[in-house]
Amino acid sequence: MEKQIFTAKTVDEAIEEGLAALGAAREDVEVEILDEGKKKHGLFGKEVPAQVALTVKEKLTDGQRAVRFLEGLFPLLGTEAAPALTEEDERIVIELSAESGKGVIGRRGEVIDAIQTLAGAVANTGRRDYKRVVVDCKNYREEREETLRRVAEKLAQKAVRLGKRVRLEPMNPYERRIIHSALADREDVTTRSEGKEPSRFVVIIPKNLKPVRKDDRDKRYGDRNRGKRYGDKKFDRNKPYPKRELPKEGTPQSSGTSLHRESTGGYKKGGFSGFFGTYLGNSRENEQPNETPSTDETTEE
Repeated sequence: MEKQIFTAKTVDEAIEEGLAALGAAREDVEVEILDEGKKKHGLFGKEVPAQVALTVKEKLTDGQRAVRFLEGLFPLLGTEAAPALTEEDERIVIELSAESGKGVIGRRGEVIDAIQTLAGAVANTGRRDYKRVVVDCKNYREEREETLRRVAEKLAQKAVRLGKRVRLEPMNPYERRIIHSALADREDVTTRSEGKEPSRFVVIIPKNLKPVRKDDRDKRYGDRNRGKRYGDKKFDRNKPYPKRELPKEGTPQSSGTSLHRESTGGYKKGGFSGFFGTYLGNSRENEQPNETPSTDETTEE
């Protein structure tokens, strides 16, 4: 738009005259003050009027605002892509042109989904009713939708066959709507979303859902409620722990490994009271004082 110049006694009056002539609001124009004007001084002083230049801002649609935003976003991301507005009726569709779609789409569409979220926020700024925004690249959305529909049908059949709930991986709201829509006409299953964002997921529930039995619950949670596994042996917490037979007093197994309490109080070595420990005494404790240890060592098998 070309600049239009307006003059008046003051700057404010010149702006008001310009807005009235253009039929525009203050926020719809750019104002450039050319001359602030001068008041008349003295008897023969000359009064200079204020002068402003008004330029009507380019009024963009919601989709055009989103495209303009993406044009400034891609250089910041270091991505070479050109956005183009292809539809703006019931929904806003923006097509991205790029040499490599992988860099724009990302793993499982994570990058293009983030771009779509930002574009949707920009396009719906100032709107009372939300308008859906779709950002696509190399027909990714259509191929992804077909894949999700096939997965939904396959898992619905599995849920009916097993009579159990089937949980899908976490998805964004757009992909969850595809799953709900794909199974909406089936009479043997229902779907619902559970969890919290960003880990919200879809659950497929068959109409022939089987009640969960205690045995199935034990298999699902392992032996957490029935005991723990130690090697190949399984111990139940509800059963008493197997008692260990204690060696008789005076046997090699009890020698030097227990303490016996006498009636007078205190403890002495040699007695057995059921206490097991490790004896680290002198191996020559029972030898005769005058005996000389032999230098030949023999081992009996």
